[in-house]
Amino acid sequence: MDFRRASVTELAAQVRTGQTSATTLVDHALERIEATNGEINAFVAVDEDRARARAADIDAQVAAGRDPGPLAGVPLAVKDLEDAQGFPTTHGSAALGEVAPASSDSSLVARLVAAGCVVVGKTNTPEFGWKADTENPRFGATRNPWNTEYSPGGSSGGSAAAIAAGMVPLATGSDGGGSLRIPSTCCGLPSIKPSLGRVPSGGAHAPDWHHLSTKGPMAARVADIVAALDTVVGPDPSDLRSLPRPEASWMAALDEPRLPIKVAWSPTLGYAEIDAEVLAICSRVVGVMEGLGSEVVDVPTVFDTDPVDDWLLLSGAYNLRSLAGVVDTDTYELVDPILRMIVDGARSASALDVVRAEDAGHTLNLKLVDLFHDVRLLVTPVTAAAAPLREMGGQGMINGKPDINWVQMTYPFNMTRSPVATVCVGLTSAGIPVGVQLVGPQHADVAVIRAAAAIEAALDFDPVAPYPLG
Repeated sequence: MDFRRASVTELAAQVRTGQTSATTLVDHALERIEATNGEINAFVAVDEDRARARAADIDAQVAAGRDPGPLAGVPLAVKDLEDAQGFPTTHGSAALGEVAPASSDSSLVARLVAAGCVVVGKTNTPEFGWKADTENPRFGATRNPWNTEYSPGGSSGGSAAAIAAGMVPLATGSDGGGSLRIPSTCCGLPSIKPSLGRVPSGGAHAPDWHHLSTKGPMAARVADIVAALDTVVGPDPSDLRSLPRPEASWMAALDEPRLPIKVAWSPTLGYAEIDAEVLAICSRVVGVMEGLGSEVVDVPTVFDTDPVDDWLLLSGAYNLRSLAGVVDTDTYELVDPILRMIVDGARSASALDVVRAEDAGHTLNLKLVDLFHDVRLLVTPVTAAAAPLREMGGQGMINGKPDINWVQMTYPFNMTRSPVATVCVGLTSAGIPVGVQLVGPQHADVAVIRAAAAIEAALDFDPVAPYPLG
C-alpha cells in the first residue's frame, strides 16, 4: 500500500464496504511514520493507542451495518496550529512551555472526524506559522521528501511532508500568507485555499490570524482535497465570517473539469522578480491552458506595488495577540528573533496603522475586480523561487541571489480573501517541484476547482516523491 498513489475516496469506500478496514489503514500510517519520520520530522506527536481505538470503533460500525461517513477510516494528520482533542497545541513555540492537551477538536478537525477520519497525530510548523520554512526551536526542522537537503516550505510544511512521504493520505493546514500553497508546491502536491469563510474557524476563541488565514485539508490530488472540503465547508454560528454552505457538492464540479474561456497570465504580478528557472517551468502552463481551449491574456501588472509591508503589519499584530502573555517576560527571548522583530513592529504601530493595512486589502481587491471584468481566472507562479536548501535559513535563491521574500506571490490573495488553487507543473534541475496558482474572483471556488482539476489532468504531474519509498 502506498498512500501517495491511493485515492482518499477509494480508501474510504473500501472501508465502508468491508474490502479493507480502518485498522489496516491506520496500522499502515503508523508503520510509515515509524519508518520515515526520523528522517523527515513531519510529525511532532503521535498517539497510536487513540488512533487504533478510533479505527476499531469505525470497523465495529461497519460490521454493525452503520455508515461511519464518507471519509471512513482515512488517517488524518493535524497541523500543530489547531486543536485536536488529546494533543497539546504548541504552535511550534518553546516560549509556551508545557501545553495542556486540547479538550476538543477545532471546527475543521471535528468535521473531518465526523466524516470518519482518524487523527493519528500533529504535524510540525514554524513558530506561530510566521514563515515559509518549517523549522522551529521546539521541534527542529522538517525535511522535504523530494530532497531532504531542502525545505518543505511552510507554514503547513509538516502536513505537506507527511503526505509527500506517504505517512498519511490526508492532513490539515492553514494559509495566512501562502501556508497551504507554498508547502504543497514545494512537496509536489496541489492545494486549494478556499474563500475566507468557506471553512469555519469557530469555537471558544477568535481565529489566530482573523481576516488573513483560511484553513483547509491537504492531499496528493485535487479530487481528494475537494472530497474532504465537501465534508467541512458550511457555516458555523460561532464564526462571524463563515459563509453559507454551497448549494451543490463541490465534488460534482469535478465531473466537468474545465478552464474558463479567458484567463490572465501574470508571471510577476507587476512587482516581483522571478527566478529564471522557475519562470521557464511555470510558463509551460500557458501552452497547456491554450491547448485546453482558453484564451490566455498576458497581464504584466496586476498590483502596482508589493503589499508586503501591510501584510507584515497585519500578521505581526495577530501574532502580538498570540504572544501577549510573554512579550514583557524573559521567555520572550525564546521566540524566533525575526518573529520578535515583526511582533515588535506591530507593538510600535498605531491602531490607525493596522486599519490602514486592512484597507490595503480592499484596494488590492479593487484591482482584481477590474481584472475579472475581462477574465475569469488569474494564473501566476506560486513562488518566486523553488524551495530553498535548509542551510539557507529560510532564504530562497532568486537568479543566484539569496532573498528572504521568495514567497512574494502568495500573500496578496490572503489580503483579498480570494479562492486560490495550486498545481505542480514540473521539477527544477535539483528535482524540486514548482507550480502555478489559479486565483478566482470572490467566492468563485468552483471555477478555481474546475480549472485546477483540468490543468492537473493535462499536466499529469506525478506527486510521488523519490524518498522514502522510491
